[in-house]
Amino acid sequence: MSWFIEALKKYAVFSGRARRKEYWLFTLFASIIYVVLAAAGAAAHAPYIVGIAVLGLLLPAWAVTVRRLHDTGRSGWWILFGIIPLIGSIVLLVFYCTDGQAGTNKYGPNPKEAPAVA
Repeated sequence: MSWFIEALKKYAVFSGRARRKEYWLFTLFASIIYVVLAAAGAAAHAPYIVGIAVLGLLLPAWAVTVRRLHDTGRSGWWILFGIIPLIGSIVLLVFYCTDGQAGTNKYGPNPKEAPAVA
């Protein structure tokens, strides 16, 4: 849960790098929130509830995705590759699963090697 909160703290920070763990745990917790709110909205006959959550988490989702792409040494503009049906999603999935570049790249220091902030 701390990785989800950490991503929310960087709500609209598109610079820097994000580890795979940060990206995937944010995605996991956001998905759980969407499913729970969709079920609650269906039970309450208010499907707009999940739409509000999607809008609220849209910017941090984009930000953590761009930072994840930065960690692999790619520009954040690669996120637009997802527009291409099927192929774009598969290529992005491979990028998201790829380990980040070792050492410092043009987007900043490797978050795995960075000292933990207390």
